[in-house]
Amino acid sequence: MFVRRIAVVGTGYVGLTTGACLASLGHRVVCADVDALKIARLRAGQVDILEPGLTELVDEGQAAGRLAFVDGARAAVADAEVVFLCLPTPMGAGGAADLSAVESVARDLREVLPYGTVVVCKSTVPVGTSTRVADLLGREDVAVVSNPEFLREGSAVRDFLHPDRIVVGSDSPQAAERVAALFAKLGAPTVLMDAASAEMVKYAANCFLAMKLSYVNAIAELCELVGADVSSVTGGMGYDRRIGQSFLQPGPGWGGSCLPKDTQAMVRIAESVGVDFTLVRSTIETNRRQQQRVVDKVRDAVGGALAGARIGILGLAFKAGTNDLRDSPALAVAELLAFEGAELVAHDPEIRQPLVGMTVVDDPYTAVRDADAVVLLTEWPGFRTLDWARVAALMNGVMVLDTRNHLDADALHRAGLVRHGLGRRQPAAAG
Repeated sequence: MFVRRIAVVGTGYVGLTTGACLASLGHRVVCADVDALKIARLRAGQVDILEPGLTELVDEGQAAGRLAFVDGARAAVADAEVVFLCLPTPMGAGGAADLSAVESVARDLREVLPYGTVVVCKSTVPVGTSTRVADLLGREDVAVVSNPEFLREGSAVRDFLHPDRIVVGSDSPQAAERVAALFAKLGAPTVLMDAASAEMVKYAANCFLAMKLSYVNAIAELCELVGADVSSVTGGMGYDRRIGQSFLQPGPGWGGSCLPKDTQAMVRIAESVGVDFTLVRSTIETNRRQQQRVVDKVRDAVGGALAGARIGILGLAFKAGTNDLRDSPALAVAELLAFEGAELVAHDPEIRQPLVGMTVVDDPYTAVRDADAVVLLTEWPGFRTLDWARVAALMNGVMVLDTRNHLDADALHRAGLVRHGLGRRQPAAAG
């Protein structure tokens, strides 16, 4: 494998993982960011992102001299052979992806890129962005390649180093092969295609996963109404190799940094070419309805009115293993509860900052004290081993709504509590 000189622009979740992992493969990597304080922390080995194995890779890369951090994109690309753009593309007006960061960096770099550089769009971007970046660069000697990421928060390092596939798209086959060669050591299937197709792959994959999650939440609702058990239903479904076991767990809705913005972006992409993508629209609406369904269950548990009710919240991050609050369904549910006048006290093992509409505490037992109901919204392992007898003694009410079907129902029942899961038969009253 050839060692390449690589620049990574952007040290967020995708950029830092990409830079650290490429360095671990033996490449020389320089990561850049406009946040000088973040760069200083990274040089000191301080990684703000909660991601297993990432801090260790950053430390190892710097110690080996293969990974460096600099302030500003221009400083990173001076002798780069390949430049990865790992920049934020948040949801903009109307749901379309906001490409302002990508476009700004392309304009900034066009005069300083070394001859023959390959620029790689790693950010999730709409179809046509590679062409747009190439136009902004205005360099016939610089090829633009799309290389979408498929990293799950909480397992990003593992996903990068053990990928299902590597997708590389470009209208220049030679440039695509140069980028694919960077990952040769991983031994993963590599799929080469045109740039537009590669850009569509990420949206198509994420929208499919969102649809699968909305589908299982709708199935969970049906299970409650007809007396079936969703865990048995999904267990039976998952043995079908056409369906698989993943993304079949009901919850309070899907969220995070990707699915909400990517589903909205897909709708806008479809609209731009005259297609009404009703399937994705329904996926988004089903997700909103799921969050409201959780609120309805809590309201029923406290006697029909949330105004003045004290609700203990367990979990705020959008999924366990992360400290990411972006589009967290837990926050969406909490906002709806607070809108109806509920008093919220919340605990998450990785969230410390104050949040609007609730009191965030450092201890789960403080969160449940005097609660009329408790709602588990993030599936942190530590919540399974709480002292539920102590929880019962601290609470005013007896209902624990387990929106992740994460808790041991027998343990809660022995403590005198009533656990409600999603898609499960309604439990008998504790006694």
